Amino acid sequence: MPIRLGLIGKTNTGKTTFFNAATLSSEKISTYPFTTKKPVMGISHAITLCVHPEFNIQDNPNNSKCVDGWRYIPIELIDLPGLIKDAWKGKGLGNQFLSIAAQSDALLHVVDASGGIDATGRITDVGAGDPISDFADIEEELVMWYQKILEGNRDKISKTIQSGTDVVDAITDLYRGIGVNKTHVKNALTSTGLEEKAFDEFDMIDSKAFSSRLRKISKPTLLLANKIDIEGAEKNFARLRERYNDSIVIPVSGDSEFSLRRAEQRGLIKYSPGSEQFDIVEISQLNEKQLAALDLIKRGVMGEYMRTGVQFAINVAVFKLLKMNSVYPVADEKNLADKKGRVLPDLILLKDGATISDLAKEIHTDLTKGLLYGMDLRYNLRLPIDYQLRDRDVVSLVSATKK
Repeated sequence: MPIRLGLIGKTNTGKTTFFNAATLSSEKISTYPFTTKKPVMGISHAITLCVHPEFNIQDNPNNSKCVDGWRYIPIELIDLPGLIKDAWKGKGLGNQFLSIAAQSDALLHVVDASGGIDATGRITDVGAGDPISDFADIEEELVMWYQKILEGNRDKISKTIQSGTDVVDAITDLYRGIGVNKTHVKNALTSTGLEEKAFDEFDMIDSKAFSSRLRKISKPTLLLANKIDIEGAEKNFARLRERYNDSIVIPVSGDSEFSLRRAEQRGLIKYSPGSEQFDIVEISQLNEKQLAALDLIKRGVMGEYMRTGVQFAINVAVFKLLKMNSVYPVADEKNLADKKGRVLPDLILLKDGATISDLAKEIHTDLTKGLLYGMDLRYNLRLPIDYQLRDRDVVSLVSATKK
């Protein structure tokens, strides 16, 4: 299953522009609330350095692509409808939003750093809105949704515990459908000091604290300060970083990235997603307005923040937030190829801590039968099946049948 990132936030924060820039899609963008009336899914990419130059060979990618020495790994990106107050009660598009958000591995929370929307998500004068409150409003909706699940199933959890089931297992079963596992629940109980307290003694304060912690652990979130190119946004960006210092806050200009991607697509500039610069290829085909816009991006966005932030946000979500490692499995140890002769064909993203055995399961469950060890083809080392893989490992799996 590919990694799935969900774009969340109020309406008019620029979620759809971010989505279009990241996927080169052309979903409708307007200033009317709820332009996105249903979840829209597209394919974006996480980008990492390829290993083929290190082995002095030419690769032949299969499940990803390699451009100028960079691997582009497909991930799913979902643009979700904007939330309104009391969405957790089912108001607006709340139920639809929350059910899809639950299927995401991580969330990208987009706020309008220019302060150009009011509390309801409607366009207002730049600086009149408050992105700090906007972020808090949406986070509260998610926490209340988690708490609603817990409070609505108190009797069920109590009966399950009374029948002999561990409290961690009982709560995990309740949230399993939204991607929560035992480790998430255990960590949430421990960090809130509730692991020793009987579940039936949880009051509303306890359940709120637990729900808040579980939401953060199970759905790690990046805070994206979008519209950073608008005057005054830099002050709100600084405020966001100070107020939410327990979160990663990234300055973003979705509009700038979308403009660059479209210009690159038309052959007017040379630009790679996430790059800190671009080069104009056909200056004669650009009018004064276009040149001025590109100059503004170069000075006001890249000059101040190095990059537009769109691709950077996706990379941070995958490799920092979700702690994924890039692993290259091959069948032919000598040629670093698969059975069809394709060199370094696949790049598989695995959670930090994943083992040789986990890699075998990811490729095909049958590979775990008779699995003996793995071979590190960079250093020619035999790896035990419980060896924890590292980023950029190139390995082959050896089983009793293969041997």
